[in-house]
Amino acid sequence: MSDSFIAADYRSSLRAAASDLARARRVLVVTGAGISADSGLPTYRGVGGLYEGCTTEDGLRIEEALSGSMLRRRPELTWKYLLQIARCCTGAKPNAAHAALVAMAPHFARFTVLTQNVDGLHRQAGTQDLIEIHGDLRELHCETCGYQTPMPDVQALQLAPACPCCAMTLRPGIVLFGEALPTAAVTALEAVLDEGVDCVILIGTSAGFPYIAGPVAAAAR
Repeated sequence: MSDSFIAADYRSSLRAAASDLARARRVLVVTGAGISADSGLPTYRGVGGLYEGCTTEDGLRIEEALSGSMLRRRPELTWKYLLQIARCCTGAKPNAAHAALVAMAPHFARFTVLTQNVDGLHRQAGTQDLIEIHGDLRELHCETCGYQTPMPDVQALQLAPACPCCAMTLRPGIVLFGEALPTAAVTALEAVLDEGVDCVILIGTSAGFPYIAGPVAAAAR
């Protein structure tokens, strides 16, 4: 296939996307790790990803190491990989893609960004209608006594930090593997879908999760 044919097909796809957006009033943007790559953050899987190999250095799949059950059994191991992610996010800044979404938002009746990312870059960029479906790294909390504190300097943070009130392990407010999505985030997404979505844009993620595939199917209908 020639380069000129590919370029023509690309321009045709862009025109079709622009036409769809021109007719849309309510837009849902779904973003994954790929949108933050230009901010210097590695994706979690795939070529060049943080966990490109099949297992972690501890011989576990990352889904096992970063699971709610592992946090309860071996908190120091889960925190080892939580800190890898948090340290990758430290100092990262929004890129042109985050800024472009902020610039697009005022042109629509509703423009919601649903992100799987916990890096906080959409919030830094100024996104207003934001659903962080996997939570964020802004604070730590204790599931036993309810103690909360802002996320400290991750460069100095120890493995499995303990709650100063009850000595149980603190955790960030993110969804680990095997855990339910946050009720507030799910409720916010349901409200967006109840209003109706004219167009769904996927950036840096696949449509494999039900909460992504569902909105895509709803927009198609």
